[in-house]
Formats: sequence, structure tokens, C-alpha cells
Amino acid sequence: MVPGTLSLRRPHRLTKPSDYQAVFRNGRRFADSRFVILVRPNGLEHARLGLAIARRNVPTAVARNRVKRIVRESFRLHRASLPAVDVVVMAQREAATADRKAMAESLARHWTKIAACKAH
Repeated sequence: MVPGTLSLRRPHRLTKPSDYQAVFRNGRRFADSRFVILVRPNGLEHARLGLAIARRNVPTAVARNRVKRIVRESFRLHRASLPAVDVVVMAQREAATADRKAMAESLARHWTKIAACKAH
């Protein structure tokens, strides 16, 4: 593997409010008890990740940061198998107390669904 291929650099992140708004307006929804994931084709050559972890669902900063780290790690590991889509991940209440393994398995199922349907 080439060094740096698993980093989450700026081109692989949603950075503008308009990018998030487009996904929220026109995104396809995947959900389970831990995460809601919105997906929209982006017209680029790679997938991009955005995080919307609400304080209402994950009340402490420590827990929110933990959820974000786990989501980013999972996205980096599965990014090569994803089509060219913008992805926004939102945490459900159960994510605040779920262990790392449970969250990783949940996200892996979502990435597999997204890869299978090509977000259409």
C-alpha cells in the first residue's frame, strides 16, 4: 500500500455548507439504530465524507469526538470500494454508548450497501 493512501485529506471531505445542503436535500438515506447516512452522487472520481454528529444525540464532547474518529477510520478503510458519492454521516442516540466494534460493523454494512447500489 502506498503511504498516505488511507489519510483523509481535504479532497475527500465535505468542506462547504453548499455541499452538505445538496446531500441533505437530494441524498438517499440509509439508517440503522446507530447511524443515519445520506448519500448523493458527486460527479467526482472519489467519495467524500461529511460528519453531522448532533449534541442532542451524542451529548458529551468526548463521545462525539470518539464517534467522529471511528466514522473517519471506517470511511478511510472502505473509501476505495465506494462509488463517487458525497456521504453525510449522522449519529443516532445509540452510537453514544455503542462500543467501537459495534459501530465499525454498522458502518461496514452501510458502506457495503452504498457500494452495491452505486447510490442510484
